[in-house]
Amino acid sequence: MEEKKKKSVLGKGLGALISPVNNEVTENAIETVNAIHEIPLEWIEPNPYQPRVDFDQDALQELAESIKIQGIIQPITLRKLSDKEYQIISGERRFRASKIAGLTSIPAYIRSANDEQMIEMAIIENVQREDLNAIEIALGYKRLMEECRLTLEQVGEKIGKKRATINNYVRLLKLPPEIQVAIRENKISMGHARTIITIDNPIVQLSVFKQIIDKDLSVRQVEKLVQELSQSKVQQKKNPSSTSPLELHLKDLEIKLSKKFSNKVNIQHKEDGKGEIRIPYYSQEDLDRLLELLMG
Repeated sequence: MEEKKKKSVLGKGLGALISPVNNEVTENAIETVNAIHEIPLEWIEPNPYQPRVDFDQDALQELAESIKIQGIIQPITLRKLSDKEYQIISGERRFRASKIAGLTSIPAYIRSANDEQMIEMAIIENVQREDLNAIEIALGYKRLMEECRLTLEQVGEKIGKKRATINNYVRLLKLPPEIQVAIRENKISMGHARTIITIDNPIVQLSVFKQIIDKDLSVRQVEKLVQELSQSKVQQKKNPSSTSPLELHLKDLEIKLSKKFSNKVNIQHKEDGKGEIRIPYYSQEDLDRLLELLMG
């Protein structure tokens, strides 16, 4: 009966890889070697350096159902903190799904790593094995650069990707938050984002983003739109008297906001992307009305 229980927990063939001495986990130390050990789930804590932020609950439930039937096919990787404390290096989805499936322990590789190595190992293993969204990947690469003091080239070497690829991801973090959220939620693709980021001005970036959402533009259509905007910008420099797309966009915003607030709205925009929106009021009652509109 006990043997059958082990098979359902460990998955086909995995039980044979774990020596009997390692199946019986005691309070004493478990050697941190590259062997597979059966570790109680209550001894395990999530990795604070986990690059994945969002976990799809439906996907976790599906994985849990699979684990109930097949067991854990691929062990997770842990770092030992003390005799009864282990921290996840990679495999948090399997850890979470195992808890949902009702398991009490999980097969794991035990590795020794300091915090800097933890960051590297967690990001590298997760980026290569997990379906992270582009923003999560970008944040992971940025942490490698900032916390592990790695260059773009060094990150590329560790991940196995070209420097330009790493740079394309990291540049996503310079986009306005609204666009980053859309990338995280898969409302726009990496191709859309890479095209948007070639635009210098954040207001124009948001304008293009809005058109992508409203008109369901393809990457090719966005590339064409950005190219037209770029050509218009060049023309604007040659002929300063002509109205640029940005000026037209800001003027359109002023009209829409003026209608919304029933007051003249003025948008002052500087070349560095900064600026201010001015909405005048003419009495205490007018101020109260505007505040009610602004605060919803």
